[in-house]
Amino acid sequence: MKFIAESINTSIKRIKTAVEDGDGQYIKRLAVAQQEAGAAYIDVNCGTRIGDEVEKMEWLVRLVQEVVTLPLSIDSPSPVAIEKGLSLITGKQPIINSITGEEERFQAILPLVKKYNAKIIALLLDDKGMPATAEDRIRVAQHLIPSLLEAGVPANDILVDPIVRPIGTGDTAGWEVFQAMATLKEQYPEVHFSIGLSNISHGLPMDEMINHAFMIMCMQNGLDYCIANVLDQKIMGYALIAEGLLGKDAYCGKLLKAYRKGLYPVSENHLNV
Repeated sequence: MKFIAESINTSIKRIKTAVEDGDGQYIKRLAVAQQEAGAAYIDVNCGTRIGDEVEKMEWLVRLVQEVVTLPLSIDSPSPVAIEKGLSLITGKQPIINSITGEEERFQAILPLVKKYNAKIIALLLDDKGMPATAEDRIRVAQHLIPSLLEAGVPANDILVDPIVRPIGTGDTAGWEVFQAMATLKEQYPEVHFSIGLSNISHGLPMDEMINHAFMIMCMQNGLDYCIANVLDQKIMGYALIAEGLLGKDAYCGKLLKAYRKGLYPVSENHLNV
């Protein structure tokens, strides 16, 4: 599992305040903490900054790259802001978050994918709106994935996001994602899958437990990238456990190495009876 660290996002109150106050030291500390926690990518998102997003994207990308060696995920609804972030990349292959099946978005983002040789998160959304069923997601994917491949984007650079809706909004919201992923994994075995993990628990209690369970069930259906709070040790630990259970960690080597480093201490949260 490769984690895309989600915390440098101006929709989060503490980050919003740091950006407004110009608190670059806090941003740097958070970036370093996410790298040390095991992130594979750092997501940078200032899409809530109406009016100065491009300027703030430049500021954030420069700050993060001063202190971490990880590749970045450049996340924005604005193609202009995305290109500004990509133009500053000095390290490894970045991720663009994201392209969709919507014609306008597709035509705006595809040239950036090719120009900057980026991996691309492909949201299963088109001009018909937000998908509700597995069939809707599969229909969008069967147009979007071939379109990217035909444009010369390598399958290994495509991260399909089946769009996660909160389970509080419908009884089958989780199940539809599992079904879509399982079907698409068979049809397009070389592409990857990514989700925004916390979407599944939005508005519900026990949100962390919901997120953990959902991630593990998604991994069983092909998930190999995850946008999440990597500072939650349990998320990272459960991912290692799930890889072992799914036969993706030979002799639990990665799990044992992480444990010996003290990254995932044994929990003492048990009832005394």
